[in-house]
Amino acid sequence: MTTQRSGAASWADAFQNILKLEESHGFDNKAVMGGLDKFVARWAEEMASQAGGSGDETFLLKESYDSMSAKVRAQWVAQWRESLAAPLDNERDTATAAKPAPAPPKKKPAAKKAAPAKKTRYKPPSPEVTVDAPVDRLRGVDTKLSARLKRLDVETIRDLLYLFPRRHEDYSTSVKISELTPGEECTVVATVWEAREIAKGPKGRRRDTEAVLSDETGNMRVIWFGQRYLARSLKPGSRIAVSGKATVFRGQLVFENPEHEMLDTAGSGVHTGRLVPVYPLTEGLTRRNMRRLTWQAVENWLGGLEEALPDEILARTELMPLLDAVYQAHYPKEMETWELARRRLAFDELFTLQLAVLTRRRMQHDNVQGIEIAAPANVIDAFYEKLPFPLTNAQRRCIQEIETDLRRGTPPMSRLLQGEVGSGKTVVALSALLSVAAAGYQGAMMVPTEILAEQHFQSIGDLLGGLARPVQEPHLISVYLEHMDRPVSVGLLTGSSRAPAKRELTKMAGDGTLDILVGTQALIQDGVSMPRLALAVADEQHRFGVMQRSALQERGRENPHTLIMSATPIPRTLSLTLFGDLDISTIDEMPAGRQEVATKWLEPEQRDTAYGFIRKQVEDGRQAFVVCPLVDESMTIEAKAATEEYQRLSQEVFPDLSLGLLHGRMPAKEKDKIMRQFRDGELDILVSTPVVEVGIDVANATVMLIDGADRFGLAQLHQFRGRVGRGQHKSYCMLLSDTASETAKERLSALARIHDGFELAEVDLELRGPGDFFGTRQSGLPSLRMAHISDRELLEMARNEAARLIEEDPGLKSPEHAAIAAQVARFVDQASANVA
Repeated sequence: MTTQRSGAASWADAFQNILKLEESHGFDNKAVMGGLDKFVARWAEEMASQAGGSGDETFLLKESYDSMSAKVRAQWVAQWRESLAAPLDNERDTATAAKPAPAPPKKKPAAKKAAPAKKTRYKPPSPEVTVDAPVDRLRGVDTKLSARLKRLDVETIRDLLYLFPRRHEDYSTSVKISELTPGEECTVVATVWEAREIAKGPKGRRRDTEAVLSDETGNMRVIWFGQRYLARSLKPGSRIAVSGKATVFRGQLVFENPEHEMLDTAGSGVHTGRLVPVYPLTEGLTRRNMRRLTWQAVENWLGGLEEALPDEILARTELMPLLDAVYQAHYPKEMETWELARRRLAFDELFTLQLAVLTRRRMQHDNVQGIEIAAPANVIDAFYEKLPFPLTNAQRRCIQEIETDLRRGTPPMSRLLQGEVGSGKTVVALSALLSVAAAGYQGAMMVPTEILAEQHFQSIGDLLGGLARPVQEPHLISVYLEHMDRPVSVGLLTGSSRAPAKRELTKMAGDGTLDILVGTQALIQDGVSMPRLALAVADEQHRFGVMQRSALQERGRENPHTLIMSATPIPRTLSLTLFGDLDISTIDEMPAGRQEVATKWLEPEQRDTAYGFIRKQVEDGRQAFVVCPLVDESMTIEAKAATEEYQRLSQEVFPDLSLGLLHGRMPAKEKDKIMRQFRDGELDILVSTPVVEVGIDVANATVMLIDGADRFGLAQLHQFRGRVGRGQHKSYCMLLSDTASETAKERLSALARIHDGFELAEVDLELRGPGDFFGTRQSGLPSLRMAHISDRELLEMARNEAARLIEEDPGLKSPEHAAIAAQVARFVDQASANVA
């Protein structure tokens, strides 16, 4: 008997849970794999015994559950739940005492000032499922719809709850038919007078629904194009709400394709009479479908989200509680409430990102012993005195910040040095490298191309020009610094370095007698070691992967300091986001005498004028760049387009001049050869794809012509412009665009107007967003759905709160921070997926 009771309790308990779940799903027959019919077949004998005395044939499931209407299913489920409740109370009580059911997630108390006017109780989902359940747990979501949602990155119910609307349409104003104003968004509540299907289009192939609606003030016509099924569902006498804009057709008010909602059905008030959400869509998904799904998720599953922010952070920030924020982000009471919701959700994104960045930084720094650099002050001061120009205040400030890090030693410096082309980053980096050499250690500088390595080596030679040189070779120089008892040696190592030079430099680096090594990725090849490496400098940061920078640091035996240089001015908002694990030094002041490049946006018909201007400059002894349009499809197509443009220009436009071609598909040696020819004056015009952005200094180049300028971002255009104006001659940048959107026109006119790189970077970010600033794959940013780049105050608040929390709980190990830790893990996974 005990066994029998146990078996009965077993199937009955399972059945109770299934029925409960089925009810919460709206009787969609998805509560159990294979449907309820399969479960009933398995336990038919026990169920017949249980139902024996009911006297109701439907109670025994005479027809399949799958074939029942939703109404009959609801009745059948209610009967079974009632039948099962009484006999099994004792067993259930016993089971509950043995193992308490998981409590629904607790909702944090609202912050005092930001709680929405209307408090809502959110029903948690069934204990058997979570918001991380697949999205097909929602009513009406089958395999096909799941695949469509996946295209929107929606795979779980949590994903759907966080798929926020792109905007809201304001249908909250309700008017009578007699009060309608053509062209104004509104909602009309009326009675269906009649509805019929009408044939339209060629041969009557299109079937529309036409309806007449009325209220106590008048009537109006409504037409839904291509939606013949509505004629059957709009029953005369039923109440309906329609939202949209009325138009006048042949003297009559007409609504064309309005949103509509039957007011005698469950879930009314989703599509009309409110601020109606407009979601991102994909093929096969309609606006109404998306609203039905998000409404279902918000109504039935929102309670499964857990408030991650501790009470004290909510109190300090006065932000809206999470559940209220998600609800109001989808279905706000008013736009002011939506903005409060957006602010909370934006804070969550920035807070989580900052936690991820600060956690990574702590991991990099914790228990990592750095090298204390104590360079004699008089040595570096003597170097400054010998410079052929005075340092700017911005350069002095950056040098001081770097020197402070080097003297501290632990943790090792991780610093980003940013400043636009020509701002003087090289001398700042050289100052740090000389400090390291004067303290008896080694330094290395890695750049992305051979021509840039040669350029840096030459620049360093020029900066040290006022000092005596016992050695002066193409790959090695040494100079005497005042107050030092030995010369400082600087070497150049690239893939093209001759074997004897490579052997000499590798030997000197390995035995510690080479102080500074400048080069390309050859620096991180096997066989190159710098046992006393104390400072690794990487130029043009976003051209190197993290692994390459790490490999450079590993050339030494200890943990070297890292200085990363970038010529792309990065706005503070983005730098805190992208480089939150780095300290940032900014050279925001240009050296005296740096000329402003005249910039002009040309109309398509002025192309020949631009070519004529280039010819005149070349006749005056100058040189020019021509940058070909960016081709999105692939680097191969881009190279082909550049090759064709090069042939056209050299054969048809400038047949008497010397032209060179540069594109991304060329071997590195070929690229370097072309750039050297241009630098040495052997070429009049360099035709190039965007690879010239990280290029060479050619003092004689005075013209930059950018074709298809509307396809580039402001930061990139500014980089192109920085390739000219490096010498004493007046320089020019011409922007050619055959077609341009309004946003592109705004970008181009901003470039012509603004010459400050940091101001341009802010404008570029506002116009294009963070994902496109470097290109999505390069940025490594998870998509920020609610945070705006203008949320500077919110970002500072998020960073401060994140720093405070990491200080209190470095590994986020505390149980009360488990939800935050899970949030950070999801965020990092998304970022990794974006970079992959």
